[in-house]
Amino acid sequence: MAKVKVTKSLNNNVLIGNHSTFGEVVLIGRGIGFNRKKGDWINQQEVEKLFVLKDEKEQESYLKLLPYMEQPLVELTIKAIDLIRRTTDQPLHEHIHVGLMDHLSFALTRIEKGMTMKNPFLAETKVLYPSEYAIAENVGALIEEETGVSLPEGEIGFITLHIHSAMQNKDLHDVNSHSRLITQLIELIEAQLDFNMDKDGADFMRLVRHLRFTIERVDKGEKVEEPIAITKLLKQEYPVCYNLSWKLIKVMQQTLKKPVFDAEAVYLTMHLQRIGQKLK
Repeated sequence: MAKVKVTKSLNNNVLIGNHSTFGEVVLIGRGIGFNRKKGDWINQQEVEKLFVLKDEKEQESYLKLLPYMEQPLVELTIKAIDLIRRTTDQPLHEHIHVGLMDHLSFALTRIEKGMTMKNPFLAETKVLYPSEYAIAENVGALIEEETGVSLPEGEIGFITLHIHSAMQNKDLHDVNSHSRLITQLIELIEAQLDFNMDKDGADFMRLVRHLRFTIERVDKGEKVEEPIAITKLLKQEYPVCYNLSWKLIKVMQQTLKKPVFDAEAVYLTMHLQRIGQKLK
């Protein structure tokens, strides 16, 4: 039976150890750290959860965060991550251990104090990441079952971004930045065309997805071919939508700090014209 040598005790429930196979590991178990000291050996069967965090930066962040977290929250986060991993059936980036635990800590504290936090890109998140959102709803159900606290829809949206970030191995800052940019572009479209889009409608869904793919292409420097004949037609026939598409592109350029190819204006104009046509 594998044994783990204690290298550091964080609290009564969390230890750092050295595993003969995995190297440095995080050991979690109720009372596992009580009266343990550096150099002690622990049978693996005593351990409820064993984490191998290979990324040094994530390991350092996790070890700094753990001593300040109550054991029920640590256990809840572990259960939530296990649920996400089982549902997605794919590896999750290690940053979810720190990011999700930190987020749940603040979310539950806010709710306990009666504070609400508006999620400004909830509608876009639900459209962009429907499968991740469904998983986040299951995480919300688990949290309610374990704590009796019902997370508002906005918090489910934030958890969705953590899940997407871990699944795609994307920096959460970039995921949030792109979501914020899409929301900004939608608001600009609504202001310029003087209407509010149906956030549950097919047109909204198509537009949000198109904006997402446009942003991803710009981010990766991918070029799409410009249909010259169509460009001239759209510029002449639909000047309002064509000019609006260029306003959107300028916002993208300023935010992403990257050039946007002219062809993107053509495809954006097509989407905007289809929406504008229905307003007449």
